[in-house]
Amino acid sequence: MQSPRRRSVDLEAGFAGDEGVTQEMAVFHDGGVVTESRNPFRRFRSAVLAITATRRFKIVLDSKKDSEREEVCGSHDHQATTRAAARLLYQSEEPVQVVGIEIPDEFGGIKLEEFVSSISRDDGLRVLKLCDGVTGLSRLLLTDLEKGICGSHEDIQRRRDIFGSNTYPLKKEGNFCMFLGEASRGFTLIVLVFAAMASLLLQIKTKTINHGWYEEAGIIITVILVIFVTAISNYNQSLQFEKVNDEKRKICIEVTRDGRRVKVSIYDIVVGDIIPLKSGDQVPADGVLVSGYSLQIGEYETMGTNKTVNKDTDIDPILISGSIVEDGIGTMLVTRVGMNTQWRMPMASIPLYTGRQTPLQVYLNRVVTAFSLISISVALVVFLIESCLYFMGRTKNKNGSPFVAGKTTLDEEIDMVIKFVILGVTIVVAAVPEGLPLAVTLNIAYMSRKLGGEKALVQKLSACEAMGSATTIVCHKTGTLTLNQMEVVDVCAGGVRPQNLDTMSELSPLQISLIAEGIALNTNGSVYHPEGGSEDSEPEVFGSATERAILNFGVKLGMNFDEIKSKSTIFRVSPFNSSRKRRGVAVQLHDSQVRVHWKGAAKAILAFCEGYMARDNIASMDQEKISQFENIIDDMCNEGLRCAALAYRNYPEGDIHRNEAFTNIPESNLVLLAIIGIKDSCRPGIGDSIEQCRNAGIKVCMVTGDDLLTAKAIAMECGILTATSDINTTILASNFSSMSDAEREEIAENILVMGRSSPEENHLLLKELRKKGHVVAATGKGIRDAPSLRQADISLAMGIGGTAIAKECSDIIVLDDNFASILTVIQWGRSLYTNIQRFVQFRLTVSASALIICVVVAIHSHEIPLNVAQLLWVNLLIDTFGALALASEPPIDNLMRRSPVRKGAPFITKLMWAKFVLQVAYQVTALLLLNFRGESILKLENKSVDHAYKVKNTLVFNSFVFCQVFNEFECRTLDQTNMFSGILKNHLFLGTIIITVILQVIVIECLGIFISTVRLDWKQWLISIGIGFFSQVAGRFPFQAFPYLRN
Repeated sequence: MQSPRRRSVDLEAGFAGDEGVTQEMAVFHDGGVVTESRNPFRRFRSAVLAITATRRFKIVLDSKKDSEREEVCGSHDHQATTRAAARLLYQSEEPVQVVGIEIPDEFGGIKLEEFVSSISRDDGLRVLKLCDGVTGLSRLLLTDLEKGICGSHEDIQRRRDIFGSNTYPLKKEGNFCMFLGEASRGFTLIVLVFAAMASLLLQIKTKTINHGWYEEAGIIITVILVIFVTAISNYNQSLQFEKVNDEKRKICIEVTRDGRRVKVSIYDIVVGDIIPLKSGDQVPADGVLVSGYSLQIGEYETMGTNKTVNKDTDIDPILISGSIVEDGIGTMLVTRVGMNTQWRMPMASIPLYTGRQTPLQVYLNRVVTAFSLISISVALVVFLIESCLYFMGRTKNKNGSPFVAGKTTLDEEIDMVIKFVILGVTIVVAAVPEGLPLAVTLNIAYMSRKLGGEKALVQKLSACEAMGSATTIVCHKTGTLTLNQMEVVDVCAGGVRPQNLDTMSELSPLQISLIAEGIALNTNGSVYHPEGGSEDSEPEVFGSATERAILNFGVKLGMNFDEIKSKSTIFRVSPFNSSRKRRGVAVQLHDSQVRVHWKGAAKAILAFCEGYMARDNIASMDQEKISQFENIIDDMCNEGLRCAALAYRNYPEGDIHRNEAFTNIPESNLVLLAIIGIKDSCRPGIGDSIEQCRNAGIKVCMVTGDDLLTAKAIAMECGILTATSDINTTILASNFSSMSDAEREEIAENILVMGRSSPEENHLLLKELRKKGHVVAATGKGIRDAPSLRQADISLAMGIGGTAIAKECSDIIVLDDNFASILTVIQWGRSLYTNIQRFVQFRLTVSASALIICVVVAIHSHEIPLNVAQLLWVNLLIDTFGALALASEPPIDNLMRRSPVRKGAPFITKLMWAKFVLQVAYQVTALLLLNFRGESILKLENKSVDHAYKVKNTLVFNSFVFCQVFNEFECRTLDQTNMFSGILKNHLFLGTIIITVILQVIVIECLGIFISTVRLDWKQWLISIGIGFFSQVAGRFPFQAFPYLRN
């Protein structure tokens, strides 16, 4: 159906239309009608006129600011709309009618999205006042400040179409060509290519195109293959970490839609959303503060300063995307999302993988550098010796003639010099274990992928290594050791402990009414009753685990959450924090009476109470009654319950002035309403996990804000404490912090449980443990845990209960908050360390054997049995498939029965050195014997010299490869246990071994022309395999019989 023509609008003259048009406006939202007694567009017209008048003046300034922002944020064409009209969100084919007034498309040239975008950090308050504050703004956005937006798919899509989505262009990792370029910059490879090309051109010049170029071409092809394999490995690693980063960006936050709180991805936030904020949250988009109490925002990420800003609805209500809620609570209305935000700061700003090397990679790079220096020195000496011998006439060229001054041609001289250069480079290629850092990369990539399936997300690669050396885990109780599924199981009200918590028949209606009121008003959570639901339908409860438990208890008492909220006005809030352990509200009731409600740690609230509610009367609190309540609290704590208390106090309205500071809610002379015992059950299997930590030499220290008695009861249930545990293993955090430095350092190692602990005291404990040389892993959730997470050697953020700032500061995110997942990370960390040790032993054996063989033969025979192409092929097989095979070893059972690797312990152990020396000795002896006596051993005396020489060298090369294949089996174990244990379960290891053997057969039998080899018969293949197999005899030497070699 055709839309009727919209009426024109003159902002100065008013709306053109029928004279009978009423001044009232009805906004259709959620099926209801809200009627206003004045035209809301009058203020909007004023705002539009003010904005229009300043637009031209700001053009120059804005363009200058945009250019500055582009330098920081990257060039971006701000999504200025080109639509002809601003459409209201529920517009379809026909224009939205508002009680006879047709909403115009444009307001004096300003579109709705442009108007909303003008609410910025600089002049947002002025614009808000012109449009009747946040209330008027919410009408324009069709948002109910209490219930939020409708939240239907059509509603959200229209908002995205008009105002944009909350997404950001993400910087992609380098493409494959970039990794190809990096892989081709190796100095050794460049020298090899140039030398091979020079030799190739020279041989083509002196001979024919049909002869003499295969070996050089083989070198070039192998180098290209090495470059491509290295680039593919690095590129795959990059893709792996991109997947990890994608997981990190999957952040969900709570929004209020259609009257209920729902969790949505930050990318699904739209303009008009109502978002509750609490301490530790990161503001996901630009917005306006709807309400807030003691709200402190850290804008150091967005504004470039270190200041914390106090936000309120009157003076500074503008919230900037990316800023951090440091304290307090509040609610915001989203006004700009995605690349339309003022500073274009993504919410998903958790640090991405930057390619920074881990400590182990740095160490192995030093090993590579040391081998490089040694091999270059040896290669240079060999080059000089061979050159001197040739030019002295002691050796002969390829044609069998010695050097004769004046007779030997320049081409022959250059050809021999190039040969000596390739000889030297061959020695370097043989000796330098360039694949060692790659092994760490492959291991960490493999481990990260596996841990992703085990509910752990690695953010910093160094944490993978450090986790294997952890000696102490300092973890929070709630949600990590327990399920964080809380339920009220015990109540004491007026000195009475009701047996049936559903009816509370022992309590008077007044008591129940006051308890319900205290629960409903003094909460950060909410209760949602589905519309159209039956009376028996269960309401949905939102909030933290503790809040949900208390709200569910209130619902059982018959609490009508919405009705209680509607009958009172909250005008002051003192938010809960870890140091105060309580939360308070001041409310004005309909009878003008002011009432204060407090909720918090039971003993903290009890200390402020001068009376208690005994049915319908207030009884005084004497010392005997205080002792009775304290005993009840202790009884609940000994049962492992978290104890909270509710208290209140009435005031005449004039006694409390609304302009006082938020923290001045009176907290003296309170009346105790109830003591509540909340049960948070331990996780299934947590006892077994703690026992595994104990067997692995890892101490678990539990820190909690709960009472020390509750903490001890939970610790006993989890297995952290035993019946024989020393009394000094448990301590109150206040006692620990009041000690001297020397006393704290002495007792820190013994602490297993610390009760009533704050983040500051946790930080102090971590500091003392690290002083004593412990490698500490610590968990964290809130913004105040950030210093502790930074202090720990390995920081673990909780994926479910953790805030954005905690996740940003952490090394590893435990996605399911489960302690068993932490244990899995430790197990994989130890496996990573062991796997890299295996590969280092394996790779150094290859390098040392090849170096000794090449140098000895080069000096003795002025030739090398393993040419450049062959050694490059070996390196390709060893560095790629060898590293992959040994990296794929899963954690073995006895890993968690060993003690952690201590700080400063040598990476290469004495047993590893012994096995390395014996294995090198065997390989060098066997292959040198084959090289010098190969013709007689293989009975090749009757063959031509050239054929015998090639068969012998091919057999040396093939035997060398099979020595490494069987050495991979030997390196699966570092302690001489059964090397075939669990091998059939490791499909990746078996697959890489099979592929290595198949490729070696193909190279020998089909591609020998490029690497100077010939085909072998079945007997020669058996000899090669036999030489490799007998390398196992060296690995079976009884090293453990020597106490000095025991690890």
